[in-house]
Amino acid sequence: MTKLKGWVSAARPRTLPLSIAGIIVAGALAIEAGLFSISIFVLALVTTLGLQILSNFANDYGDGVKGTDNHERVGPLRAMQSGVLSASELKKGIVLTSIITLLIACLLIYVSFQNQNIWHSILFLILGIAAIIAAITYTVGRYAYGYRALGDLFVFIFFGLLSVLGGYFLFAKNLNGFLFLPAIVVGLLSTAVLNLNNMRDRLSDSKANKNTLAVILGERKIKNYHYSLIIISFVSALSYFILNEVAWYKYLPMLAFIPLFIHLKVVNKNTSPTLLDPELKKVALSTFLFSVLFFVSAWF
Repeated sequence: MTKLKGWVSAARPRTLPLSIAGIIVAGALAIEAGLFSISIFVLALVTTLGLQILSNFANDYGDGVKGTDNHERVGPLRAMQSGVLSASELKKGIVLTSIITLLIACLLIYVSFQNQNIWHSILFLILGIAAIIAAITYTVGRYAYGYRALGDLFVFIFFGLLSVLGGYFLFAKNLNGFLFLPAIVVGLLSTAVLNLNNMRDRLSDSKANKNTLAVILGERKIKNYHYSLIIISFVSALSYFILNEVAWYKYLPMLAFIPLFIHLKVVNKNTSPTLLDPELKKVALSTFLFSVLFFVSAWF
């Protein structure tokens, strides 16, 4: 593997569609409110992609130096684990990506608020810095929260609540209660992807002292937790459309739950964690499909 392919591998392209699902939903909500801005939308997408790539670089580095990525781990071989990229190279990549992402985030904040509300600008700058810190400290450092069963909570907050609600606020400069439902949907489905990853790696993570919820709860309870994430997200999505009394074609995003419920049957019958790896792509792409259908239906 060449250095270039190593960096592409470390960026984990298959995780990128999931990362922008919340921004796409936020854009759809802005369209429905007549407040959509293409410049804000594009800058928000690029900022989010930067944060996800940063997180992936940090995860490759953090799990690499801690020895979590070893021969017992299931899934694709990581860049540092394979020796293509060194720890120092990944650290430089983390620093550079952090700087670029922060600069794009600052441009996004300026385009959205300009000189209208300095306090909103300061708040979103703080949130941007917090997102960068969270992206890095998931696996990096002595107090990495991914090793303390807090990854699910942070994913729900940043991929769901902050991505959808924060993204919408950049367009509208206000919020309403109904917006929490699609934010919960994206947050729970994104958490389900992380949980599925942790279910797959449960045995190797346990040996490496990476205490994810999957490690703490065990095989049976973590499956029940996974079912809950999918089912509650379904109920939240359905509730949003019913409460808003939308036309029938607005229910189009609910089609994304068909592969998700089929996925639950696979998880229920699964007895080997290694066989869960293909399911990761299914859940991630289903979440992305929900956001795309939500966006498409908003134009009708």
